Amino acid sequence: MKYMSVILIGVSVLLLFGCGRSDPNATGGPLAMRRLTGDQYRNAIEDAFGSNIEVAGRFEPDNRQEGLNALGASRVAVTRSGFEQYEAMARSIASQATSDELRSDILPCQPQSPTTSDDECIEHTISKLGRSLLRRPLTQEDIELRAAVASRVAEEQQDYYAGLKLAIASLLVSPDFLFRIEVAEPAPLPEQPNRLQLTDLSLASKLSYFLWNRGPDEILLAAAERGGLSEPEALIRQVNRMVSSEHLNAGMRAFFEDVFIFDQFDELSKDVTQYPLFNNRMAADAREQTLRFVVDQLATKKADYRSLFTSNELPMTRSLGPIYGIPVRTVDGWENATLPANQSRSGLLSHASFSMLHAHPGRSSPTLRGVFMREALLCQTVPEAPADIDFTQFTQDVATVHKTARDRLDVHATQASCRKCHALTDPIGLALESFDGIGKFRLSENQSTIDTSGEFDGVAFSNAAELGQAFSQSPLVNACLVENLYRYAVGRKQTNGERRLLRYLEDTFSQQGYQVPALMSNIATSEAFRTATAPAADATEAQPSKQQATDVDEIKFYDEAQASLIIEQGQSI
Repeated sequence: MKYMSVILIGVSVLLLFGCGRSDPNATGGPLAMRRLTGDQYRNAIEDAFGSNIEVAGRFEPDNRQEGLNALGASRVAVTRSGFEQYEAMARSIASQATSDELRSDILPCQPQSPTTSDDECIEHTISKLGRSLLRRPLTQEDIELRAAVASRVAEEQQDYYAGLKLAIASLLVSPDFLFRIEVAEPAPLPEQPNRLQLTDLSLASKLSYFLWNRGPDEILLAAAERGGLSEPEALIRQVNRMVSSEHLNAGMRAFFEDVFIFDQFDELSKDVTQYPLFNNRMAADAREQTLRFVVDQLATKKADYRSLFTSNELPMTRSLGPIYGIPVRTVDGWENATLPANQSRSGLLSHASFSMLHAHPGRSSPTLRGVFMREALLCQTVPEAPADIDFTQFTQDVATVHKTARDRLDVHATQASCRKCHALTDPIGLALESFDGIGKFRLSENQSTIDTSGEFDGVAFSNAAELGQAFSQSPLVNACLVENLYRYAVGRKQTNGERRLLRYLEDTFSQQGYQVPALMSNIATSEAFRTATAPAADATEAQPSKQQATDVDEIKFYDEAQASLIIEQGQSI
């Protein structure tokens, strides 16, 4: 079966039928159920209620698996204390949405009287807000349960909005809101009896969170309701529209933020005696700089992915100017800057964000930087250090003999248990030693000249810029991006049956000029993205009914009925 490949040229999207290649048509792996991230939660609130709602509260921590939070999201539940946080946020959001200041802009109808129940208006409001929040049309049971509670409270308290607040809050603690639960229907083939196909509504959510990092818009949701995502041509039309949308920037940003492990910036700290320039504003700007750079290059300028590792362009703020040695005219905000040519800093690997994040509070760390590059950018696994390793020679920056990190690592790596791992991490990590623990350029450490030369997979380099050039030419870098993006899209590790698909995606990525939006399109329109595989035991039972990622009862979480009861009994909102 021939599929269309999406190629972005300038701002146009061209569809090439087949291009002489055959999509392997690999069936997807197990169904997934993923908890919304903090950003996805905030996006959902903005989509349903507008941008004036403040989301204040603590989200439970993410669970990074196989290098990605997107994979760990399918292995997390909501604890009792976590539910209490979600309930508190739900009450706050519902209060804001029904407040005197905002209700006329947010709510789809106004009651005939604010002191009595208005069943028609309550049901209409629940239906409209619930459609956005739950990413599907509400059933009559969904509406009636909430409307009955809201109506009773409105009559008892003689306050229409007191009842409506409970109904809205119950939507915000629903498992169907807090979790993206994939639902599929049996679609067996002779050679694949356990094949499933995602329902159109599940596919719509999967598409929108992959490409936009938010729920489906009204156009996509309406298409899913009509069954308009089942045919490849209709699916491709929706994907083309979504890839052309400005929301793609947010989707791409979310992916790279996950790959780059930027959530660790929330815990970043530095020894200010060693780095007096460092402050929280600088750290936030360094994080934002890299994300802006990536999105601008790949989404706005449609640049070749490999150019990220060699580009001298980058956005700049006044707080970052001293790090890069660049004068910045803009007092507040961002301006475009170009690094001087023929110097040792250029490309993504030279960004201050990576130097800050992959370092210790008081010193740089070639090993941490090497591990990051091997695992996040090359998809290679670096084993954990043995528990009995002696790190005392690294506890002081100044040593009488081993003054530079290279000197200290040379001694450390003589231990047999360390040698193999350090051979992977140290050569490329030492290339970034010209950047200290906050990314500022330096030539020496403890009055000894820093040697940044080395070899990366047979290619010699003398500094970070040359390492970036070597990365830009490495097929491992491109293959890793494809693997990470695919795993991010489906929310799990690839199965053995999907390996041929990954090789196909790598080939088309190359043929299409290493365009990341085109790669995202190819993943979103692949057979594996919209299908799943049922457990073998289920496949033997000819079940015509739908299957979902897990039963809601199995979630370690108050179910929707319990949540509604708690809110009803509380009546303190």
